Amino acid sequence: MEAGRSTVSPLWTPEALAQATDGTLSGTPGPAIGGVSIDTRTLRPDDVFFAIRGENSDGHAYVPTAQQRGAALSVVERGQVGDMPQGAALLAVDDVLGALEAVGRAARARTGARIVGITGSVGKTTTKEALALALGADGPTHASAASYNNHWGVPLSLARMPQASAYGVFELGMNHPGEITPLVAMVRPHVAVITTIEPVHIAQFDSVEAIADAKAEIFTGVEPGGAAVLNRDNPHYARLAAAAKAAGITTIIGFGEAEGADARLSCVKLQPHMSTAIADIMGESVSFKVGLPGRHIVQNALAVLAAAKLAGADLCLAALALSALGPPPGRGVRTALGVKGGAATLIDESYNANPASMRAALAVLGTTPATGRGRRIAVLGDMLELGTRGEEMHRDLAPATASAELVFCAGPLMRALWEALPENRRGAWAPDAVALLPLLAERLRGGDAVMVKGSNGSRMGPLVRALIERFPAASLAEATESSE
Repeated sequence: MEAGRSTVSPLWTPEALAQATDGTLSGTPGPAIGGVSIDTRTLRPDDVFFAIRGENSDGHAYVPTAQQRGAALSVVERGQVGDMPQGAALLAVDDVLGALEAVGRAARARTGARIVGITGSVGKTTTKEALALALGADGPTHASAASYNNHWGVPLSLARMPQASAYGVFELGMNHPGEITPLVAMVRPHVAVITTIEPVHIAQFDSVEAIADAKAEIFTGVEPGGAAVLNRDNPHYARLAAAAKAAGITTIIGFGEAEGADARLSCVKLQPHMSTAIADIMGESVSFKVGLPGRHIVQNALAVLAAAKLAGADLCLAALALSALGPPPGRGVRTALGVKGGAATLIDESYNANPASMRAALAVLGTTPATGRGRRIAVLGDMLELGTRGEEMHRDLAPATASAELVFCAGPLMRALWEALPENRRGAWAPDAVALLPLLAERLRGGDAVMVKGSNGSRMGPLVRALIERFPAASLAEATESSE
């Protein structure tokens, strides 16, 4: 079942939405509302459309489109009702985003689901997806879509939660102090997970410790009797544990490989496409397979299993479910490229980057086999929001790139890494991803394993799409034949 859409009973009724938002209904709304939307491009018939005012557009302009696409109801500001299409089904409210938040709080209040909130500098979305799989093996589970972890994504995700959910999993993000506090007040998790603390968005903070304190805001919304799951291997564990205790949380579970970890890794075998592991999860031994490669994925799987157990789910079912874990878009998706001389493997890690996630992706590249005359190739774009230490942090990646025979770099900050590389491992440097594309394309050959990563602002995602368009898998057979 799609997250947030019930096949048994309506997600909402117009009357319930009016009550939650203190709004006024007009027109003839559809009797049953199946989903919640803030974007007419993805709106489905019988959705309620919230006409949010964004930085670049005003949702009120799209109410006619929502009506044409079968929306059951549109939520608009009271002062905008006169500008809406005649006869449109409307819910008039004082503030549309505030109304969405109110519906999110109402969704949280009406459910008996066990709720898990996840934050951290790295790995939030993949961990959220893994936990949704693990809990979904035990009962109906609702999870936030994609990376819906900000001031509109969290209430939207809550508003989409069916009342009958047994479990709910919500991702909470931030890039400034104070952002998580209002989000977690809506989510009110029974279990709070912090994957790790790293210098991400460090330009907005005085120190990494300040980032830890901002992430620790998640503890302020944990339900009485709830639990915290923290990375025991991270140097900021003690600081986070102290913050959890200060918030009144008495159940604090550490995960990792360190002595004293409550969810502790005993044995791991890393493979190119997956990993197998044995761990002790709060006194219970469990063997599991994770359907994604990388030690960092196994590390976060420990947090997933601990959170599942704390939420009351069957640990064995949760462990079995992890084998079906696949990569979200831009986080390790693999595509075959039909290049000269045969097939190359493209690893798309283009969804954002920071020093920790960059090192993790490079480590995964190191476990990916190149075949024949192929090479492991790292294609790296600037990591942004690193403040005054940006160049230094890029230069410091040089040892981690040892997993690659060739390194291609795009962006002014990546110039620092480029200059730190030995001459024989320099593929090419370009001022941006667009300029790097032809330099990279002409060097690719059959057997290569190519990993692409960078911050969203470095535009490595479009570079990935351009490579797929230039070297479609459909041409693979032809490329292979020409090499024989």
